[in-house]
Amino acid sequence: MTATYLDHAATTVVREEVARAYAEDLQRLGNPSSTHAFGREARRVLEESRESIAADLGAHPTEVVLTAGGTEADNLGVVGAFHGASEGRRAVAVTAVEHPAVLDAARWLGTAQGAEVTELAVDAEGVLDLDGLAAHLARVGERTAVVAVMWANNETGAVQPVAEVVAACAAAGVPVHTDAVQAVGQLPVDFAASGATTLALSGHKIGAPVGVGALLARRDAALAPVLHGGGQERGVRSGTLDAAGARALATALRLAVAEREEETSRLAALRDRLQDGLLALVPDARVRSAGAPRLPGHLFVTIPGTDADAVLFGLDAAGVAASAGSACTAGVTQPSHVLLAMGDDEATARSAVRFTLGRPTTERDVEHVLAVLPEVVARARAAHAPRRATAAAATRLASAAGAGAR
Repeated sequence: MTATYLDHAATTVVREEVARAYAEDLQRLGNPSSTHAFGREARRVLEESRESIAADLGAHPTEVVLTAGGTEADNLGVVGAFHGASEGRRAVAVTAVEHPAVLDAARWLGTAQGAEVTELAVDAEGVLDLDGLAAHLARVGERTAVVAVMWANNETGAVQPVAEVVAACAAAGVPVHTDAVQAVGQLPVDFAASGATTLALSGHKIGAPVGVGALLARRDAALAPVLHGGGQERGVRSGTLDAAGARALATALRLAVAEREEETSRLAALRDRLQDGLLALVPDARVRSAGAPRLPGHLFVTIPGTDADAVLFGLDAAGVAASAGSACTAGVTQPSHVLLAMGDDEATARSAVRFTLGRPTTERDVEHVLAVLPEVVARARAAHAPRRATAAAATRLASAAGAGAR
């Protein structure tokens, strides 16, 4: 049984207050779109939840489009913006370090819908190169349907310059979508002040159940629906409205926002303790995006001479849950596309381990990780060495064969 859970960026525990509110409304009868008394009561719960969500994120209630989670919200923000754009706007730009929900949606637009897709470069810290964005806008700004830049990266925790992106895009008349799934509850997020056109959030990162989220969309946002049906949610997100899920999301968000300053200070201190201890035990490990503003609960490291799979297996066997990056890639460990975009080679990108702390994390959890880490890393390096030697020998043989053929 895993005793220490440090994968809160993947999902975190449903809070007790949220579970109680959710359970209560799961028992409530009535479709919020029905006009009888049962439906009206369900609608009341849903609209009060919408108002609460809006108030906590600096939005107007009409700007809150309820979804089944962050992935749907991101797809609506990117695909919906592309199809809703005026004629002639066939270009899409996203940062190269976006979550797959944004990156793959943009790539699908390129392959299946004829979009001209640009993946904007980042620097060695994983932060968007604003000069590259300016060059894109100068080249095809008048043909760009949407620019997507995440508020904070799900792997490294690096915070992106959303305000600067919005300012540059506004001057070119280009809408901006921001994936704030990791930022909400950990950073101050004010939708109106951000100037973004759309913003995605997800409930299960802040203590709500899996399967509920929202897209904040300015009232002048030109969005085409991704789901078609009854025309709920401003006509851009059809489907029976989930009053219980909306209440759970609103409750979790209210608690997260109210506790944010105190909690993020606590998490940052624990993260720094884990970081300092890890570097003392594994001096050649490298903390990624350490030179950029980071989320307080994120620690993303590369450990030379290891594969992340071996490190994670060893940690799991020792009762520690961590990850190699995004948990949204069908359970398949791949080289971190974020690190590849930051300039790392594939071997380094395969050695990345992510520790993400959350509200349940304690000092004992940090000490547990540090206690088991040396042996875990030593075993992972021992397992990695023969494979590395075999790969090197194969490369030498292939090179020799090539030379002989010439």
